[in-house]
Formats: sequence, C-alpha cells, structure tokens
Amino acid sequence: MEHEKEFTGPEAMLYSHKIIQLSKALWKTVEKDWQNWIKPFDLNINEHHILWIAHALGGASISEIAKYGVMHVSTAFNFSKKLEDRGLLTFSKKETDKRNTYVQLTPEGEALLLETIHAFDPEENGVFRASLPLQELYGKFPDLTDITAIVRRLYGDNFMDIFAETSKMITEEAGRRPEDDELSKEA
Repeated sequence: MEHEKEFTGPEAMLYSHKIIQLSKALWKTVEKDWQNWIKPFDLNINEHHILWIAHALGGASISEIAKYGVMHVSTAFNFSKKLEDRGLLTFSKKETDKRNTYVQLTPEGEALLLETIHAFDPEENGVFRASLPLQELYGKFPDLTDITAIVRRLYGDNFMDIFAETSKMITEEAGRRPEDDELSKEA
C-alpha cells in the first residue's frame, strides 16, 4: 500500500528528528525508573520483561520472547537461561516442535513477578510523576493513541495483543494485595 508523497524531505527529517530526540529522552527516564523499581528483586530489565511475556503467553518460545520483548534472540535466550538458573523459569521442547525452545514460569517466577507488581511505587516513577499535571488538567492520563498506532504499524497486531494482555494482568493484579490472598486461603 503506497501513499502518495504528501510531505517534503525536510518535513520528514524534522519529524524523524523529533521522534528520535523525544524517544531517547523518554527512554532514558523509563530505563532508570524500571531499573530502580526491580533492583530490590535482583532483576534487570530484560529479565523482568521475559517474566512478563512468559506470564502473558502462558509460556513462550525464545523467538516469541525476542519478538515481543523487542530484543535479539541471543539476548532472550541468555537472560532466560539466567532466570532458569535462579529457578524462575523452566526450559522445554515440545514433542511436536523440537526446533524451538520454550520457557514457562515456575511458581517462584510467578510469585516474583507478582511481587514486583505489588512493589511498584508511583512516587518513585519519573515518567508517572511528569504525567500527573496532564492527568490533573484533563482528568485522565494521556492515552498514547498516536504512539500505539505507530507501534502497531511497526510490530503488528500480535505485538499489541501481548501489550494488551500484560496491561490486563497489571490491571487485575495491581489492585490486589498479597495479604488478600493469604486471607482467602484462611477462609
């Protein structure tokens, strides 16, 4: 599907420049926020992301982790191996698919992932704090529709489905407190 050129070279360059600069500046803060959030759990960003993806998919192949985690296959494999060494993931092959390696969260991996979700502190998150004035002004947080549309065009519907699944998980789990689970076990 070709589009007629409705822009000039300088307009395209300026748009690309804005995306580059804003994305890099935003990522710097996102990366710092994310690292600080998961540091107490002895996880790095790739490991945490792998746990989320494996949870969202109910187990995943290394190539799926690479695709949805936006990382190289070797990165997905190496960090998954470290998680396996810690007892947070298991590796397996399927009878019908010996070529791909699959990972599954262990109960310890599931518990750690949920613990990280419950440990999130908005006061410690720079991007969240920077968004508060918009939330106060408009009564809601930015919905990121334009960015979502761009990412959908770049990575496809399946990528956005996983994004929706992890978002759903956060919505469901973040509202629950670990002590609520303990109380329901006692009842």
